[in-house]
Amino acid sequence: MQAVCYIQRLGIQSFNSVTRGGLTWLECAAFRRLPWIVHAFSTRRGGVSRTPANGLNLGFTGWDERPRVERNRQIFFEQLHVPDFALASLRQIHSSHTYKVMRDAEGRPDFLPGGFALVEPSNERMPVGDGLMTQEVGILLPVKVADCLPVLLVDPRRRAVCALHSGWRGALARIIEKGVGEMRRIFGSAPHELQVALGPSIRACCYRVGEEVVEAFEGRFRHAEKFFRRCASPSEGIAEHYPVLFLSSYPPGHEPSTTPAAHLDLVAVAEDQLRTAGVDPRHIYVSEFCTACRTDLFFSYRKEGARTGRLMGVIGIRPEGTQ
Repeated sequence: MQAVCYIQRLGIQSFNSVTRGGLTWLECAAFRRLPWIVHAFSTRRGGVSRTPANGLNLGFTGWDERPRVERNRQIFFEQLHVPDFALASLRQIHSSHTYKVMRDAEGRPDFLPGGFALVEPSNERMPVGDGLMTQEVGILLPVKVADCLPVLLVDPRRRAVCALHSGWRGALARIIEKGVGEMRRIFGSAPHELQVALGPSIRACCYRVGEEVVEAFEGRFRHAEKFFRRCASPSEGIAEHYPVLFLSSYPPGHEPSTTPAAHLDLVAVAEDQLRTAGVDPRHIYVSEFCTACRTDLFFSYRKEGARTGRLMGVIGIRPEGTQ
């Protein structure tokens, strides 16, 4: 069966495109009905960065000038009407480390590791991890991506929000399931009341992975086969007619893998973890864009290479009386 790219579901508008001030971003329609939160999934449209990260690059990289990225962030936050929010930045490491974020005495973000224990000794200027959550107003929780899945969670009753960065390693470590559990532990959130937005990411149509990734998921997830679409070998049918071409000097079972084993569906993994954690499937909203298919809209590490830009999914709680 041919892999399907992003799908526009007829009659269902889970996400809306917003264009303002020369920028375009996506918003979850369900989240927009909650006036006390601000959120967005950026696109590359607008901004001042140049090739290879041309557009609204929101990540500090070695191939884009820092003043340009700072200007991009300023433009983006101004258009979201959050220029005075405190940005709770992490150095993302594809882990399951999460933090509760509060303000310190000077109003800056203060990070309390999940489980109230140190994540790891570090001399980093910023915490390392891939998940943030807060109940405090005026704090913006960001996740930076360029194919990985940005996940935003909202507890409408407890007025708490969470942002998670989920690539295949983070998904393997169950960061999304852990994020729901930490919201329950820290804020008293009821999982069935949470609302979840899964932003643009590379999708199964474009995300080829090796056998080691398949085996890693099979070792940790009972129904891992639901997360993959097997790749058809390009040599199927040829070996039957030309067997000598495929003779190998390697011992049986030790041949190096030269072709991807399968296509990984990050959204399927996320949805499985959310359901396992108790989230109501009706409260899971999925953006249907594949970042690798739509490089006119998004940056894609897999499609464009390491020197591409970075997108950002953000969420925060507005001060009362603002919108």
